[in-house]
Amino acid sequence: MGLAQYAIVPVQDEWGVLHDGNVNGKYVTKESAFESAVAAASLALRQGHEVHVSVPGREPGESALGN
Repeated sequence: MGLAQYAIVPVQDEWGVLHDGNVNGKYVTKESAFESAVAAASLALRQGHEVHVSVPGREPGESALGN
């Protein structure tokens, strides 16, 4: 099977999930984007894919949830 990669990325003042070259969704918090990515990754895993999920660390002054 293939490789399914999901990356949490900043989108202006929100967060999105980068997958297959497209940014999907607009999430208020980094955590909510992560939860969405993990749900998609779970499906990919069940289909037999290798899965990678990445989330950037906290920037100075940013809350733990990225909002």
